[in-house]
This record gives sequence, C-alpha cells and structure tokens, in this order.
Amino acid sequence: MSVEFRELECFVVLSEELHFTRTAARLYTSQARVSQLLRQLEERIGTRLFERNSRRVRLTSQGELFLAEVRPAYGAMVDAVDRARGRARGIEGVLRIGFVGTPYGTLLDLVGDFRAGHPQARADLVETPLSDPFGPLLRGEIDAAFVTLPVVDPALRTGPVIAVDPLVLGVSTRHPLAARDLVDAEELAECLFVDIAGPAPARWRELQSPTATPGGREITHGPGAGTLQEALSLIAADLGVLLFCAQFAGYNGRPDVAFVPVTGLPESAVTLAWRAGQETNLLRSFVAASTRLSTRAA
Repeated sequence: MSVEFRELECFVVLSEELHFTRTAARLYTSQARVSQLLRQLEERIGTRLFERNSRRVRLTSQGELFLAEVRPAYGAMVDAVDRARGRARGIEGVLRIGFVGTPYGTLLDLVGDFRAGHPQARADLVETPLSDPFGPLLRGEIDAAFVTLPVVDPALRTGPVIAVDPLVLGVSTRHPLAARDLVDAEELAECLFVDIAGPAPARWRELQSPTATPGGREITHGPGAGTLQEALSLIAADLGVLLFCAQFAGYNGRPDVAFVPVTGLPESAVTLAWRAGQETNLLRSFVAASTRLSTRAA
C-alpha cells in the first residue's frame, strides 16, 4: 500500500514538535486528524513510530531510523513544490539590475531584502556605463536599473524615489577647493568639469557635469569619460572635477580624490527604472520591494 504525502508530512512535523496540539496547528488540522494520519502510517509500515502517553511524545528507535531516511526526501519534495509554486507565480528566475558606478548601501539593502524574500529567484547586479546609463535597459540587456533622476525617455517607467542625497564635488587633493568645507554652486564656473560622453541624455548629464551654474554662469568642460572609474582617474590627475551624490562618495573614497559638499544645488534622487510593457511577475515583485523600502525610508 502506497504512503500518502500527508502522512509523511504529519510524521515529520510531529517528530519536530513532539506535541499533537502544536502539530495540528502547524498543519492547520485537528488533533484527531493528526492521530489518524499517524495511525495510518504506522499500519502501512507495520511498527510503532512514536511512544505517546498523557505526558509526552517521543520517537521510538524505529521512528528515529525512519526519520533519518525520510527527512532528506521529504525536504526535497517540499523544495520542489515551493519551486513549482514560484514558477507558477512567475517569481523564479534571474532579474538583471543595472547600476552606474557603485551600488551603495540603500540599493544593496533592497537587493538583499529581495533575495531573502524570494529564495527561488536571483537578482544579479550589472554595471552600466556612465556615458550610457539607459542604453542597456532600452536594448533589453538588463531588466531594470538603479538610475538617477531625471528619466525622460517615454519608453521607460520609474518607481518611487529610493534614495535622496546632497551633491558633493569630486576634486583632486591638489585642487584649490580640496581643503574647503563647502563650495557654493556659483563657484563651479571657475572649475573645469569632466565631460560625460553621450549617448547619456543631456538633461541627465547636467546633474553631474552641468553646463551652467544656477545663476547662469557658463561652466567649462575638459576631457570626457565613459565610466565612473575613468572620471575618477581624470579627477585624481587634476584634469577636471565632477559632481557626485554623497553616498557614492562615501563608498568610493580614494587618497587622491577629495569630495567637498556643494550648496545651492538640488539633491540627487535615485529610483528604479524599467522598460514599459516588459513587466514580469518577477520584476513586479522587485518593484514592490523597492516601494516598501521607499515607504520605510520616508
């Protein structure tokens, strides 16, 4: 006579709880049903698996041997069912999340929370170039991306703001502003900025490499950079400066670059972006996680 899965489930849970009431609660059934399932299993096997009286429940020697053999198979079956459920809900698979430069604290927290809540899924981080932060997303090379606002392409959708940070100016430690505690935004007109190459949208490039101060003073641009590491190298060589969010600066300190707070500029805001019409259940789950993180932060 074949053994039913529910009987094995009851046996494994009772072996963990050693208590009929708690076992019934975990299985969302009655104590009488637990006793029935256990009795059926013992009859199929032909031996007592538990010793039980009014004071305690414990495994017999035969029960301990049976548990040692059944537990790995039972665990594998439960895992298989969980994976099947994940596939049915569309939350199993690989989600590719782009980032520019360094995925700092808040963004790493989001990825970690998502992985913990969706063990059958993966969220892989993929670096995208400074000069083309939206291209890999639009081409379908990644599923979503952590991006700095503004996002102006109508083919993209965005979630809530995940992180907001003040801007700092990255300069060489040899630069005259390196020893300053603060830099006013109008003083940026006296600096030579690293140019961010296209195809990054002009409005987006303005955030880190502006063409004018808030007061309208023209800002000069020097050599171009396609990645943040190239930009940092140019800054370290005292060939230009660039604006960064404060969290990025905190995670990318190097001895030849100083980051000086800037007053008079709007803060940097990071959100999650994805292609319109390409939302999968897996992506929706990640967007929901970013929304919860944004709500907690607010």
